[in-house]
This record gives sequence, C-alpha cells and structure tokens, in this order.
Amino acid sequence: MIIFGSKGYLYQLAIVTLLCGHCGNPAAHTLKKRVTKFTLFFVPLFPFSTKYVTQCTFCGAEQKVTKEQAEQLQKQGASGHGGQPYGQPQQQPYQS
Repeated sequence: MIIFGSKGYLYQLAIVTLLCGHCGNPAAHTLKKRVTKFTLFFVPLFPFSTKYVTQCTFCGAEQKVTKEQAEQLQKQGASGHGGQPYGQPQQQPYQS
C-alpha cells in the first residue's frame, strides 16, 4: 500500500504599498508565494506548483502575479520604495 498526496505551503515574501485594482485605495499589499509539494507517506518530496499573489490589506482582494513581477516587487519592498522588508519568508501550511 502506497500513500501519496500533496501539501501546500504559504510563504510571505514582502509587504509593499500599491494601488489596489479592486478597491482603488493605496494600501499595503502582502506578496505571497504558494508552493504545493508532492508527498509520499506524508513526507514532502518536490514542488509541482508555485504561484505568486498579492493581497490587499484594506479589502482582502488577491491578484495573481508572475514570478518576474514577484521578484520585482520583492526588490521594491527591500529597497524601501513603496514598502518595507519583511525579513525572512515565513512558512505556513495552507488548505487548498
């Protein structure tokens, strides 16, 4: 008997100030990375899905971004233009 499945992880990469496309407010947005890993006997082995999103802290709307956009936003947050560095990425499991 083989037990396999997937497990999701959520990394918060940065917090940047952006103009929200949903509510129109200039608010802080969290840049998040969602990674889904294949598991075998409950041991995560390798990632098979990686997605990047920004979430508005004012209205909670999420918007998907590409890896290149996420890297640019992370540099923007680390440089202090429009945001503040968040430090080390935090790893949290999420339910999908």
